[in-house]
Amino acid sequence: MALDLTFHGAAGCVTGFCARLDTGRAKVLIDCGMFQGSKTLKTLNYERFPFDPREIDAVLLTHAHIDHSGLLPKLMRAGYRGPIIATAGTRDLCGVLLPDAGDIQESEVRRLNRRNEQRGKPVVEPIYTVRDAHRTLELFDTARLGEEVAVAPGVAARYWEAGHILGSASIEVTVEADGQVTTLLFSGDLGPGGRDFLPDPQGPSGVDHLILESTYGGRARPPIDPAARRRMLARELHDAQAAGGPLLIPAFAVERSQELLADLQILTRDGDIPEADVFLDSPLAIEATEVFQRRGYSPAMGRNPFEDLRASGRLQFLREPSESDRLDRLAGWHIILAASGMCDAGRVRKHLKRLLWRRDATVLLTGYQATGTLGRYLQEGASSVRIQGEDLTVKARIRSLDVYSGHADQTALVAWAKARGPVAGDIFLAHGEPEGLEALKGALVAAGLDPARIRTPALDGVFRLGREGVTETATQRRIAPAQAARPDWHNARARLMLDLNARLDALPSNAAREALLRRLALDLEPAEAV
Repeated sequence: MALDLTFHGAAGCVTGFCARLDTGRAKVLIDCGMFQGSKTLKTLNYERFPFDPREIDAVLLTHAHIDHSGLLPKLMRAGYRGPIIATAGTRDLCGVLLPDAGDIQESEVRRLNRRNEQRGKPVVEPIYTVRDAHRTLELFDTARLGEEVAVAPGVAARYWEAGHILGSASIEVTVEADGQVTTLLFSGDLGPGGRDFLPDPQGPSGVDHLILESTYGGRARPPIDPAARRRMLARELHDAQAAGGPLLIPAFAVERSQELLADLQILTRDGDIPEADVFLDSPLAIEATEVFQRRGYSPAMGRNPFEDLRASGRLQFLREPSESDRLDRLAGWHIILAASGMCDAGRVRKHLKRLLWRRDATVLLTGYQATGTLGRYLQEGASSVRIQGEDLTVKARIRSLDVYSGHADQTALVAWAKARGPVAGDIFLAHGEPEGLEALKGALVAAGLDPARIRTPALDGVFRLGREGVTETATQRRIAPAQAARPDWHNARARLMLDLNARLDALPSNAAREALLRRLALDLEPAEAV
């Protein structure tokens, strides 16, 4: 049996997960995510797939987050017509997320094409449209947790609770060919466990190969129960109110926004935080919240904590841009939740441009910030940033609260992986930046696992899973491994422009500024002209 496993995304980086299984009889994708982060990575979203979508028999989808589902409409647009198998919760959330992503593509391309026409550059097309997204939703089939699903000739799948977001699942794939049965377990994104809103991650034991996410592979967090999580949020709220201005929370539209809103409601009801008007300024988060209000039952709480989020009357949903714009005139203490969680898209950028220069404002980061994103620069203490071509000084209080992470930390990842054992074959570490991947590998080895059987695939890496073991085969890579998880030249250019403007402002005279610019201009001259 020739069984090949190829990693087309989230290999050496955190976003864009997409794995391809080629069994000789069938070709199956596990996820088809969009790349986020540096422009080098995001450019891959516009390129052709490194495989023929028309040859894919089925797609197994772990969950709805765009870095796992976001290129499904592109796949359909390129000729894929097979099933997309997912849980009911994932299907419903994709019904919100994918059309929103298509709308973003269309609106951003309209703006880009206006600039391109002004500069004499060719116009471009969106990766996909809202219509493409709606057509893709017609391909969804629903899988129930724990039930085996026939996927393609010789391929079956079983979905297990992953505890990451509503509807998220790990997927056990069974491949039968030439009298041999091979089981692979794709973790998807795993939740940390111990949360009141979602169950703990589960999974089978005794698999042949394990594909394990590594987002927080290099970080161990102290155990935090829901009451402690809410106390930490309450402290941040009290400090933000004391600063005198608004609190802006860049929040992922799915799961993070809803959990924060539920905790804000509980804290307000119990009198643990200063009352405030709360504005959910994200049409996508609003639609996702409506899904949670239908499907968000929590076994741990014995109820749906999202059903009555607006009971206090202090929460306002801002659907229209004009409603969002009115926040510019709002003074004093209030709370704004706006997407995106990494500050790289959506309405949050407008609020950041309005608030970052204010000392009385607070920005509270509550999720993972990938390399090359604006959120990562803020988290690392940047004194100035560039947003949509504007240079901004950062004077606002930048705070991070990691207790809302939807990802398992190193300790939980190791425990979950060991519970899946004995793993007869190899463990593939994906969905992590290089430091996290290496740290998780070290932790797995320290837990007694064989280092020779732990692999960290590079983008487009191909592995043959055979009777005699696993072998990596040569492949053509779209980008070099070192480019996958580091700031690129676009980031360096933005940083250089910020530093240059700051240097020019600091010089004592116009003559000094002109002299600096002349020196820089010489470096831009062709070598033969200097």
